[in-house]
Amino acid sequence: MAPPPKTPASRNAAGKAAGLKARKPSAKQSTKPATLSRARIEELFARLAAANPEPRSELEYVNVYTLLVAVVLSAQATDAGVNKATRALFAQVQTPQQMLDLGLDGLKAHIKTIGLFNPKAKNVIALSEILVRQHGGAVPRDRAALEALPGVGRKTANVVLNIAFGEETCAVDTHIFRVANRLGLAPGKTPLAVELALEKVLPKAYRRHAHHWLILHGRYICKARAPACPVCPIADLCGYTAKVLA
Repeated sequence: MAPPPKTPASRNAAGKAAGLKARKPSAKQSTKPATLSRARIEELFARLAAANPEPRSELEYVNVYTLLVAVVLSAQATDAGVNKATRALFAQVQTPQQMLDLGLDGLKAHIKTIGLFNPKAKNVIALSEILVRQHGGAVPRDRAALEALPGVGRKTANVVLNIAFGEETCAVDTHIFRVANRLGLAPGKTPLAVELALEKVLPKAYRRHAHHWLILHGRYICKARAPACPVCPIADLCGYTAKVLA
Protein backbone atom coordinates (compact mmCIF):
# COMPACT_ATOMS: atom_id res chain seq x y z
CA MET A 1 0.00 0.00 0.00
CA ALA A 2 3.01 2.28 -0.13
CA PRO A 3 2.70 5.19 -2.56
CA PRO A 4 4.51 4.47 -5.85
CA PRO A 5 7.91 6.16 -6.04
CA LYS A 6 8.47 9.20 -8.18
CA THR A 7 11.72 10.39 -9.62
CA PRO A 8 13.33 13.62 -8.39
CA ALA A 9 12.59 15.12 -11.81
CA SER A 10 8.88 14.32 -11.61
CA ARG A 11 8.71 15.66 -8.06
CA ASN A 12 10.35 18.92 -9.05
CA ALA A 13 8.05 19.24 -12.04
CA ALA A 14 5.02 18.67 -9.82
CA GLY A 15 6.26 21.27 -7.39
CA LYS A 16 6.81 23.85 -10.14
CA ALA A 17 3.37 23.12 -11.56
CA ALA A 18 1.87 23.89 -8.17
CA GLY A 19 3.81 27.15 -7.98
CA LEU A 20 6.06 25.90 -5.21
CA LYS A 21 9.77 26.50 -4.99
CA ALA A 22 12.07 23.74 -3.76
CA ARG A 23 13.78 24.42 -0.46
CA LYS A 24 17.50 25.15 -0.53
CA PRO A 25 19.43 24.43 2.67
CA SER A 26 21.29 27.37 4.13
CA ALA A 27 24.92 27.24 5.19
CA LYS A 28 23.91 27.17 8.83
CA GLN A 29 20.71 25.18 8.66
CA SER A 30 18.76 24.35 11.81
CA THR A 31 17.91 20.74 12.49
CA LYS A 32 14.37 21.85 13.33
CA PRO A 33 12.15 21.60 10.24
CA ALA A 34 10.39 24.69 9.02
CA THR A 35 6.63 24.62 9.52
CA LEU A 36 4.91 23.94 6.21
CA SER A 37 2.79 26.59 4.55
CA ARG A 38 -0.84 25.90 3.68
CA ALA A 39 0.07 25.71 0.01
CA ARG A 40 2.69 23.04 0.68
CA ILE A 41 0.32 21.07 2.92
CA GLU A 42 -2.37 21.15 0.24
CA GLU A 43 0.07 19.93 -2.40
CA LEU A 44 1.49 17.28 -0.04
CA PHE A 45 -1.89 15.65 0.50
CA ALA A 46 -2.86 16.06 -3.15
CA ARG A 47 0.13 13.93 -4.10
CA LEU A 48 -0.50 11.30 -1.43
CA ALA A 49 -4.15 11.13 -2.49
CA ALA A 50 -3.25 10.80 -6.16
CA ALA A 51 -0.93 7.90 -5.38
CA ASN A 52 -3.46 6.12 -3.15
CA PRO A 53 -7.01 7.49 -3.55
CA GLU A 54 -8.70 5.00 -1.21
CA PRO A 55 -6.20 4.03 1.52
CA ARG A 56 -7.13 1.16 3.81
CA SER A 57 -6.03 -0.04 7.21
CA GLU A 58 -3.58 -2.91 7.05
CA LEU A 59 -5.29 -4.53 10.03
CA GLU A 60 -7.65 -7.32 8.97
CA TYR A 61 -11.20 -7.36 10.38
CA VAL A 62 -14.69 -8.45 9.38
CA ASN A 63 -16.91 -5.94 11.20
CA VAL A 64 -16.77 -3.03 13.65
CA TYR A 65 -16.33 -5.28 16.68
CA THR A 66 -13.42 -7.24 15.19
CA LEU A 67 -11.87 -3.92 14.11
CA LEU A 68 -12.01 -2.74 17.71
CA VAL A 69 -10.43 -5.97 18.93
CA ALA A 70 -7.70 -5.81 16.28
CA VAL A 71 -6.80 -2.24 17.19
CA VAL A 72 -6.65 -3.08 20.90
CA LEU A 73 -4.35 -6.01 20.12
CA SER A 74 -2.15 -3.87 17.85
CA ALA A 75 -0.76 -1.72 20.68
CA GLN A 76 3.04 -2.16 20.68
CA ALA A 77 2.69 -4.81 17.97
CA THR A 78 2.85 -4.86 14.18
CA ASP A 79 -0.24 -5.09 12.02
CA ALA A 80 1.25 -8.14 10.31
CA GLY A 81 1.73 -9.89 13.63
CA VAL A 82 -1.81 -9.09 14.74
CA ASN A 83 -3.28 -10.29 11.43
CA LYS A 84 -1.43 -13.57 11.69
CA ALA A 85 -2.95 -14.18 15.12
CA THR A 86 -6.49 -12.96 14.40
CA ARG A 87 -7.28 -14.73 11.11
CA ALA A 88 -8.31 -17.94 12.83
CA LEU A 89 -9.80 -16.01 15.76
CA PHE A 90 -12.09 -13.89 13.59
CA ALA A 91 -13.17 -16.92 11.61
CA GLN A 92 -14.61 -18.20 14.89
CA VAL A 93 -15.45 -15.00 16.79
CA GLN A 94 -17.24 -11.99 15.30
CA THR A 95 -19.39 -10.67 18.17
CA PRO A 96 -18.79 -9.76 21.81
CA GLN A 97 -20.96 -12.68 22.97
CA GLN A 98 -18.98 -15.13 20.85
CA MET A 99 -15.81 -13.76 22.46
CA LEU A 100 -17.27 -14.36 25.91
CA ASP A 101 -18.25 -17.86 24.87
CA LEU A 102 -14.68 -18.48 23.71
CA GLY A 103 -13.42 -17.36 27.11
CA LEU A 104 -10.14 -15.93 28.35
CA ASP A 105 -8.08 -19.09 27.92
CA GLY A 106 -9.46 -19.69 24.43
CA LEU A 107 -8.63 -16.13 23.42
CA LYS A 108 -5.11 -16.41 24.81
CA ALA A 109 -4.52 -19.53 22.76
CA HIS A 110 -5.25 -17.53 19.60
CA ILE A 111 -3.20 -14.42 20.40
CA LYS A 112 -0.24 -15.81 22.35
CA THR A 113 2.17 -14.75 19.61
CA ILE A 114 1.30 -11.07 20.17
CA GLY A 115 3.28 -9.04 22.67
CA LEU A 116 1.56 -8.40 26.02
CA PHE A 117 -1.12 -10.95 25.09
CA ASN A 118 -2.09 -11.65 28.72
CA PRO A 119 -3.28 -8.12 29.65
CA LYS A 120 -4.66 -7.59 26.13
CA ALA A 121 -6.76 -10.75 26.41
CA LYS A 122 -8.15 -9.59 29.75
CA ASN A 123 -9.04 -6.21 28.23
CA VAL A 124 -10.78 -7.81 25.24
CA ILE A 125 -12.88 -10.04 27.49
CA ALA A 126 -13.69 -7.10 29.79
CA LEU A 127 -14.68 -4.76 26.95
CA SER A 128 -16.78 -7.52 25.40
CA GLU A 129 -18.68 -7.89 28.67
CA ILE A 130 -19.36 -4.14 28.73
CA LEU A 131 -20.49 -4.10 25.10
CA VAL A 132 -22.98 -6.90 25.80
CA ARG A 133 -24.18 -5.46 29.10
CA GLN A 134 -24.32 -1.74 28.28
CA HIS A 135 -24.49 -1.41 24.49
CA GLY A 136 -26.52 -4.37 23.30
CA GLY A 137 -23.45 -5.98 21.79
CA ALA A 138 -22.74 -3.02 19.49
CA VAL A 139 -19.65 -0.84 19.36
CA PRO A 140 -20.71 2.71 20.27
CA ARG A 141 -20.12 5.63 17.92
CA ASP A 142 -19.10 7.88 20.78
CA ARG A 143 -15.61 8.81 21.89
CA ALA A 144 -16.37 8.90 25.60
CA ALA A 145 -18.10 5.51 25.49
CA LEU A 146 -15.23 4.00 23.51
CA GLU A 147 -12.57 5.37 25.82
CA ALA A 148 -14.49 3.97 28.79
CA LEU A 149 -13.81 0.45 27.48
CA PRO A 150 -10.82 -1.45 28.96
CA GLY A 151 -7.74 -1.20 26.74
CA VAL A 152 -9.19 1.63 24.64
CA GLY A 153 -7.46 5.01 24.72
CA ARG A 154 -7.75 8.08 22.55
CA LYS A 155 -5.69 6.61 19.70
CA THR A 156 -7.75 3.42 19.51
CA ALA A 157 -10.99 5.39 19.70
CA ASN A 158 -9.81 7.63 16.86
CA VAL A 159 -8.98 4.64 14.66
CA VAL A 160 -12.40 3.04 15.22
CA LEU A 161 -14.28 6.32 14.71
CA ASN A 162 -12.39 6.97 11.49
CA ILE A 163 -12.48 3.53 9.88
CA ALA A 164 -15.81 2.21 11.11
CA PHE A 165 -17.87 5.39 11.23
CA GLY A 166 -16.17 7.74 8.77
CA GLU A 167 -15.32 10.38 11.36
CA GLU A 168 -12.57 12.83 10.39
CA THR A 169 -10.29 11.80 13.24
CA CYS A 170 -6.53 11.36 13.02
CA ALA A 171 -5.06 8.79 15.39
CA VAL A 172 -1.44 9.68 16.13
CA ASP A 173 0.75 6.60 16.39
CA THR A 174 4.54 6.44 16.32
CA HIS A 175 4.64 6.80 12.52
CA ILE A 176 2.37 9.82 12.34
CA PHE A 177 4.11 11.44 15.32
CA ARG A 178 7.44 11.11 13.52
CA VAL A 179 6.16 12.24 10.12
CA ALA A 180 4.26 15.25 11.47
CA ASN A 181 7.34 16.49 13.32
CA ARG A 182 9.94 15.58 10.71
CA LEU A 183 8.10 17.20 7.81
CA GLY A 184 7.15 20.32 9.75
CA LEU A 185 3.52 19.42 9.10
CA ALA A 186 2.21 19.55 12.66
CA PRO A 187 5.04 19.76 15.21
CA GLY A 188 4.30 18.70 18.76
CA LYS A 189 6.01 17.16 21.78
CA THR A 190 3.23 14.67 22.54
CA PRO A 191 0.80 12.61 20.42
CA LEU A 192 -2.08 14.75 21.65
CA ALA A 193 -0.24 17.97 20.73
CA VAL A 194 0.39 16.60 17.23
CA GLU A 195 -3.23 15.51 16.87
CA LEU A 196 -4.51 18.94 17.84
CA ALA A 197 -2.00 20.59 15.50
CA LEU A 198 -3.12 18.33 12.65
CA GLU A 199 -6.74 19.30 13.25
CA LYS A 200 -5.76 22.92 12.59
CA VAL A 201 -3.81 22.36 9.36
CA LEU A 202 -5.40 19.39 7.56
CA PRO A 203 -7.25 20.55 4.44
CA LYS A 204 -10.93 19.70 4.60
CA ALA A 205 -10.83 17.61 1.42
CA TYR A 206 -8.22 15.26 2.87
CA ARG A 207 -9.32 14.88 6.49
CA ARG A 208 -11.16 11.58 6.01
CA HIS A 209 -8.07 9.64 4.90
CA ALA A 210 -5.24 11.75 6.34
CA HIS A 211 -4.58 9.17 9.07
CA HIS A 212 -3.97 6.39 6.56
CA TRP A 213 -1.88 8.45 4.15
CA LEU A 214 0.43 9.61 6.93
CA ILE A 215 0.79 6.24 8.63
CA LEU A 216 1.56 4.48 5.34
CA HIS A 217 4.01 7.19 4.38
CA GLY A 218 5.76 6.78 7.72
CA ARG A 219 5.73 3.00 7.54
CA TYR A 220 7.13 2.62 4.02
CA ILE A 221 8.84 5.87 3.00
CA CYS A 222 9.57 8.23 5.88
CA LYS A 223 10.97 5.46 8.09
CA ALA A 224 12.56 6.17 11.46
CA ARG A 225 16.16 5.14 10.84
CA ALA A 226 16.51 5.37 7.09
CA PRO A 227 13.92 7.57 5.40
CA ALA A 228 13.69 6.80 1.70
CA CYS A 229 14.03 10.40 0.56
CA PRO A 230 15.21 9.55 -2.98
CA VAL A 231 11.89 7.87 -3.80
CA CYS A 232 9.66 10.09 -1.68
CA PRO A 233 6.87 11.74 -3.69
CA ILE A 234 6.83 14.77 -1.37
CA ALA A 235 10.57 15.22 -0.73
CA ASP A 236 10.61 18.68 -2.32
CA LEU A 237 7.79 19.82 -0.03
CA CYS A 238 8.86 18.63 3.41
CA GLY A 239 10.94 20.61 5.88
CA TYR A 240 13.24 17.76 6.94
CA THR A 241 16.70 19.32 6.99
CA ALA A 242 18.67 16.06 7.01
CA LYS A 243 17.09 14.52 3.93
CA VAL A 244 19.41 12.96 1.37
CA LEU A 245 18.01 12.90 -2.15
CA ALA A 246 20.75 10.90 -3.86
